Amino acid sequence: MARKKDDAAAPAQAATKKTKVKKRRWYHQVWDAYKMTVTQDPAVRWWILGTFAGILAVAIVLGIVFENLWFWGILGVPTAVLGAMFVLARRAERAAYARIEGQPGASLAALGTIRRGWTFDQEPVFIDPRTHDAVFRGVGRPGVVLFVEAPAARAQRVGENERKRTVRVLPNVPVTVVQIGREPGQIPLPKLVRHVTKLKPAINKHEISVVLKRLQALGTARLPIPKGIDPTRMRVDRKGMRGR
Repeated sequence: MARKKDDAAAPAQAATKKTKVKKRRWYHQVWDAYKMTVTQDPAVRWWILGTFAGILAVAIVLGIVFENLWFWGILGVPTAVLGAMFVLARRAERAAYARIEGQPGASLAALGTIRRGWTFDQEPVFIDPRTHDAVFRGVGRPGVVLFVEAPAARAQRVGENERKRTVRVLPNVPVTVVQIGREPGQIPLPKLVRHVTKLKPAINKHEISVVLKRLQALGTARLPIPKGIDPTRMRVDRKGMRGR
């Protein structure tokens, strides 16, 4: 009887083993990051090889000078690998930004890499269905920040209209307008996260929660989003940007 039960359980165990997802190792993630980067930045392979060879060459020279080639060689190999990984991570980050720059919702995707201290609405608070100009909102220690995705000729007007709308609800809270783009007076997408994290704190954590509750009265844009635009689904490949 026990043997029959074992025979019946065998197919179930085999099916479980087949459906079990194979765990991805760190080197799989590195390879994925490299493939993503090289399609956008073909020169990355030469930067990686050059960095590795350069660091290893320096280690060999130091080994010859100090007459201890084995020590410096052993030290140089992992250091060269780390240097190459660092280059890959930086180039991968640049490639990830290049892939989404100029697309609707790109600022929200970039801001999603900020780990803590900020709350970003997952939908635009304003969007023009004709021009695709959009405004996204974030709340943090610096107050309320409005991120305008529009050409400079229209961004000033769009940002100011939304700023006035926000100030009516939060008259004593700083409201900052940040224009995203490559034109004069705008912040390029790759520099957006650094720019936001450098903003000076103006409110405390308790006040942030109060601000978020009052902003619920404003809500988000109710206009229909143009076909093909779904900012809530756009995300930066964080693993690729970190190179791991």
